[in-house]
Amino acid sequence: MFTGIVETLGEVLKVEEEGTNKTFTLRSTLAPELKIDQSLNHNGVCLTIVSLKEDTYQVTAIEETLNKTNLGNLKEGNKANLERCMPANGRFDGHIVQGHVDQTAVCTRIEERDGSWLFDFQYDATLGNMTVEKGSICVNGVSLTVFNSEENSFRVAIIPYTYSFTNFHQLQEGDTVNLEFDILGKYIKRILGSYTM
Repeated sequence: MFTGIVETLGEVLKVEEEGTNKTFTLRSTLAPELKIDQSLNHNGVCLTIVSLKEDTYQVTAIEETLNKTNLGNLKEGNKANLERCMPANGRFDGHIVQGHVDQTAVCTRIEERDGSWLFDFQYDATLGNMTVEKGSICVNGVSLTVFNSEENSFRVAIIPYTYSFTNFHQLQEGDTVNLEFDILGKYIKRILGSYTM
């Protein structure tokens, strides 16, 4: 389980295709603290460490993950938001994040607002997901608060620290991001849906 509070960025050094899978080699300051078989959140996707070497490590994404997330678009030089699993005695500084991406969205607008940034995202509402005004959303592994919530779009505000410390500073209009919708909202919607006649 994660909280959507990014610890650091990982730089993609190599992308290798292995059948329908892709193995990513990343450099990160977290590498010396990692261990093989550990789960690590990459842009909101929970992946398993399969290899370690000093300041680098490798993870493998299967075809299903590549098809449903933006990891298939990662190239050498790109940066990924990284978060380790929440320790049992940790604080919930963000919200409950599973590292299971529900779908992707497209960044439709970026607006600088005197030191902060507004990002608009549009997603396919026919997949059954939804946002709630002032509710939580996980975008590329970052826990954020939704506003301007519409049927298939929403907006988030990014403070300077988050903009610089995550890969939001690399995002451009037209880019694809990973979305994980609030787990509590998903359960409530499922329960209510089962009672509709």
